[in-house]
Amino acid sequence: MEDNEKATTDEPQGELPVDASEETAAAEPEPEAEPESDKPRWTKRALRWAAVAAVAAVVAVAGWEGWLLYQQNLEEDAAAQALDAATKYAVVLTSIDTNALDQNFTEVLDGSTGEFKDMYAKSSTQLRQLLVDNKATAHGVVIDAAVKSATKDKVEVLLFVDQSVSNLAVPDPRIDRSRIKMTMEKVDGRWLASKVELP
Repeated sequence: MEDNEKATTDEPQGELPVDASEETAAAEPEPEAEPESDKPRWTKRALRWAAVAAVAAVVAVAGWEGWLLYQQNLEEDAAAQALDAATKYAVVLTSIDTNALDQNFTEVLDGSTGEFKDMYAKSSTQLRQLLVDNKATAHGVVIDAAVKSATKDKVEVLLFVDQSVSNLAVPDPRIDRSRIKMTMEKVDGRWLASKVELP
């Protein structure tokens, strides 16, 4: 009986039997991780170039829109400056004082260029004599003005002018209402009248 007790106490206690399948699984090596991408190198390069092209396209579109906005701002500035210059010049052009004809003619020529300046300079002698003989005086007032078309260096302006006119034949001033189409061109930083029409 003592031998039986001894045999019982010699057995290891607290250990569970090991499953053979678990031992086999533990012994097997884990499968190697697959590479991140099996795509060939040319595909990676193509994707990289596509991304670069997309960024370049976005930059190009933004640049084009910026250039258009810049051009629009230039035209808006040109229109505003030319409109102001044309309004002031219309007053000079439609105002005459026989006691200051030299100054009148100088101001008209100074504010003009091209075709209109040439025409006015050629007719100035005859016009001067006509004004003196008739003792003509006039004073122009711009009632309204608007830009018809504009680029950064050429602007067409429409003006409505009331001109108070008197002379020997009509000593009491009368009002002549005129519509003037004036082409303004930028020359050396100044807006000058290159064409004046009475449509």
